Order: sequence, then C-alpha cells, then structure tokens
Amino acid sequence: MFGMKESVPQLLQDARRARKRHEWVAVQRRRLAEIVEHARTCSPYYRDLYSGLPPDVDDSASLPVTDKKALMAHYDHWATDREVTLARARAFAADPQLVGGRFLDRYLLVTTSGTTGNPAIFVKDDRDIAVNYALSMQMMGSWLDLADITRIVAGGGRMAIVAATNGHFLVSAGAARMRAHRLQRKAIRLFSVHTPLGALVEALNRFRPALLLGYGSVLSMLAAEQESGRLHIAPVVVEPAGETLTSDDYARMARAFEAKVRDTYGASECPFLTEGCAYGWYHVNSDWALVEPVEADYSPTPPGRPSHTVLVTNLANQVQPILRYDLGDSVLQRPDPCPCGNPLPAIRVQGRVANVLTFTTGRGEVVIAPLMLNTLVDRTPGVQLYQIVQTSPASLRIRMRPLPGADPETVWRAVRDGIGGLLADHKLDHVILERAEEPPQQSPGGKYRTVIPLKDFA
Repeated sequence: MFGMKESVPQLLQDARRARKRHEWVAVQRRRLAEIVEHARTCSPYYRDLYSGLPPDVDDSASLPVTDKKALMAHYDHWATDREVTLARARAFAADPQLVGGRFLDRYLLVTTSGTTGNPAIFVKDDRDIAVNYALSMQMMGSWLDLADITRIVAGGGRMAIVAATNGHFLVSAGAARMRAHRLQRKAIRLFSVHTPLGALVEALNRFRPALLLGYGSVLSMLAAEQESGRLHIAPVVVEPAGETLTSDDYARMARAFEAKVRDTYGASECPFLTEGCAYGWYHVNSDWALVEPVEADYSPTPPGRPSHTVLVTNLANQVQPILRYDLGDSVLQRPDPCPCGNPLPAIRVQGRVANVLTFTTGRGEVVIAPLMLNTLVDRTPGVQLYQIVQTSPASLRIRMRPLPGADPETVWRAVRDGIGGLLADHKLDHVILERAEEPPQQSPGGKYRTVIPLKDFA
C-alpha cells in the first residue's frame, strides 16, 4: 500500500526478490501508477501538469517532462506537504549547523553542488532514505566476497568519506544523518574536500579506513599520494562518486590502493538510481527508478547510442515527486546482456567529466578538484550563476551573474576572497584571479560548465 513505512530489511528483501524473480518491470509499473496518483492528488503543481492525462497512468512515456528550473520555479506548489516552502527550505539550508538534521522535524534536506551552475534544494522523506540505505546495502553485497567482508570487519568497518562539509550536500547530509546513530559515529568519518592535500593525507593515515568514498577527482589525487608513499592506507573498497573518470583512472586507483574500485551513478534527485558493476556499467535499480535515454525532442534513444539527455523518475520520494525529470546527462544504454550477470538494464554516462585544474609550481604540480570550487562558491550569498575558467597556467577568469537585487561588487569580493583563500591554503598565492566582463557561457549542449580547465579553454 502506498504510504506505508517499510523497514530497511524489508526493502532489501523485496529488492532481492524482484531481481531473483525478474519482477522489476511489474513492480516498476505498479509503483509508478501509485506515485503519479499521489502526486496529482497532493501536489498542486502536478495536479495542473497532469490535468489532461487519463485517470490511471503506469507508463512514464505519457507523462510531461519536468526539470530543475520548472520545479524550483513552482517550489511551494511542487511538494505534497504544504508546509514545505522555498522560504523555509532556504532558511534551513543557510544554517550549516543543521546539516543532516530533520527539516520540519521529519525530512532530510539536501542541496545540489551546483556543477551546472544553478544549485537546487531537495527534500527527502523517510521512505526515500530507507530505499537508499537498502539499495546501497544490496549494491555493497554484490561487490564484496567473504574475504572482503572479513577484512572490513577486521578494520573496524571504518568508512572515510571525502566530500564537501560546508553545506547540505547529499553526501555530507547523509553522512551526518548516519553519524547520528551511536554505533556508526566512530566508524564513519567525514573529511572536508577543502582540506589541503597534505593535511588530508595525514588525517587519513591516522584514521586507516577500510572503505574510502569521495569525489572522483579527489580520489585520483589521493591515489597519486598513495603511489608516492605519503599516503599509506589499505581500503578494501574505493568508491569514486560525482564525476566520470576514465578506465585508466580506475585502474590506477586499483593498483595504488590494491583495492576493489567500484562506483555508482546517482544524483541528489535520485541517489539510488543505479548499481555499479565490475565491468564499468551502471545497472538501473528498475524496481525503484526509471531511466529514459532520450533525444533533444524527448523521443527514445535506441540502445547502443549516446543520448542527448536522460529522464529520471524516483519511485520512492513522496514529499517532492521527481517524475520524468531531465537530469541533463548523456547516457548510453547497453544493447546486450552485461557479462557481470546482472539482468537489470545497464548504462554508461557520457557527461559529468571530472575537470581538475592543474597548476605548476616550484614544488611540482598542484591540482584543485572542481567540486572544491563548486561547493565554495555555492555558499556565497548573491551568486546566481558562475563559471571559473583557467585561462593560463597561473590565472583564473571568474564569470558571474549575481542574483537580482544583489550588489555585484559585494558578490565579486566575496567570491574572490573565497577562491583566493582556497588557493592560498594550497600555496597557490601566485595565481591571478580576473573578473570577467562577460557572463557565464553555455556549452553546445546547453549546460553551464562551472569549472573549465586550461586544456579546454579556447
């Protein structure tokens, strides 16, 4: 029944049964019909959007497309709980002391990292969180064998998460929520992505994690530190997230850490979207999510061909329904069965490429991960859109569009001082910050890349 509070063990058992019996298509259609009915009944936005649809809908192709811009523009009418308003969400998100806390005493609030230059605020109910936990356990179980589990237990089950800690981002908010449980507080530790690399290496050496999670570009930097001998940890599993890496990056991490390297593809809108496999494919958790690779006109993209974008449906979140949502990434659906044996549909992601900034100094190369800059500028008041372009080996050009009513000079000084402080922490005081006259520029695909390295600057 829709609205029931399923436990994590129950959800895990249901997921295993659906996969074993190949029932996910029927389960998906039933859950889609339920959440569409819930949305059109309880959300004024969806009630208007779906006014011309037939009473019963269990095929996503009949639904209109939504996106972040539309949902944020109708925020107060989007949620199925009338107490969820943009003003309340922004006030909660503005307080870093509330990260992982219960918004309105019942929800988890997360903000996007702004990798496309336009952050959003999402609200997660207990069902969405429970499904995420259950499918994460399902995924981890598919990655580990008995020897791996034995090593993790012997290592105290310690998990290091290297992420942005300065806001209500999905990883940091989720980690804070998990750490609220007494048994998990010592085992899970969050490390700031803004920590200078040397200090981060020292902290990880002291913690000795059995599981290492973090942004892909940052874990690539840590792999280099492991190869140099400055970092000496022995994780069983390394899980890069948030950015697409090359096969060489994965192989390097595996060699450096002597660990299994696995990842997944998800988003703040639907974190449990897929389950990564050893062959580098992402298998869609089709009992709880829909993934539709589509062309620019939203017609289906055939398997084996990169899509223009991808439409995502989250079948768990009842408070802020995400239905046929344009995520903006290009994906390729596998046309044949995956050799890993997982029967669920498999995709690869063409978008979200990691673009680290590299600076040459007398001490060698220093790299800055894009999400270090994204999460820093995101918390700066008055910024509507921004783009950081490396125009030479020692200069960055900052393109900005302030929010209406914000003082451009005040916003510029805040952004300049924030980025300057980050560079100084990494001993890059010589890098010049230039204020651009032109606004942020869109890519041919319509996205605003927030960080553009020198290799891509034209």
